[in-house]
Amino acid sequence: MIRIAICDDIPGDLQGLVSLTNQYLSTNGLDAEVTGFSHPDALLTAIEAESFHLYILDIVMPMVSGLELGKEIRRFDREAQIIYATTEPQFALQAYAASPINYLIKPIDKQQLFDTLPLALSKADLADEQPFTVKTADGLRVIKLSNISCCEYHRHAVIFSIMSGEEVYSRSFRENFSEYCAPLLQNRHFLQCHTSFVINMRRVERFAKDSFTLYGGKLVPIAAKRYPAVRDAYMDYLTAKGGNR
Repeated sequence: MIRIAICDDIPGDLQGLVSLTNQYLSTNGLDAEVTGFSHPDALLTAIEAESFHLYILDIVMPMVSGLELGKEIRRFDREAQIIYATTEPQFALQAYAASPINYLIKPIDKQQLFDTLPLALSKADLADEQPFTVKTADGLRVIKLSNISCCEYHRHAVIFSIMSGEEVYSRSFRENFSEYCAPLLQNRHFLQCHTSFVINMRRVERFAKDSFTLYGGKLVPIAAKRYPAVRDAYMDYLTAKGGNR
């Protein structure tokens, strides 16, 4: 399912954007969920626990402008698509720091929005919406790949760090860690950087020679012997992301 976030502090404009977007989705038979946010702080809180494929943002908003909001979204997710919708054309050049797919001037022209949405949605990466089933002490737990920040092998089990801050503990298993994580490692976002760690590269904030720092501050080590391969894989990933926008 495609997830779309729309943020605008003017109730009428927010309602109009949500309505037009839902109209486009319904007309084209697309499986998507649209969530409206009337304040940028509410959206910033939401993206700490979940990600969206597309953001439609006003620019002139209280406390946090759409420009700052777009930059913050890019800290968490370099692959999501961003559309700016605003009354202020003079911010267009500054807006491109967040690599938006388009910059629409209010009042929003329906056809202009409808011409922009197909391109934005075509770039939505749904591969990490696949579920990963974890056997826990309490039963089966299904986790979307997009919600996994990293996995740590510990005493014949795996600790899954989730975007919300939760940790999910698997039951013990007999296969080796790489075999257990094979479904994750088939997804281009995931990388094994250590014998005992697999990371979601979408959640990386900083990269150093001996570690990755994930959003939220978690430090994940890089095995010295793996560093050249890990570095190359991560650089290739960043290059591919840039080409997808």
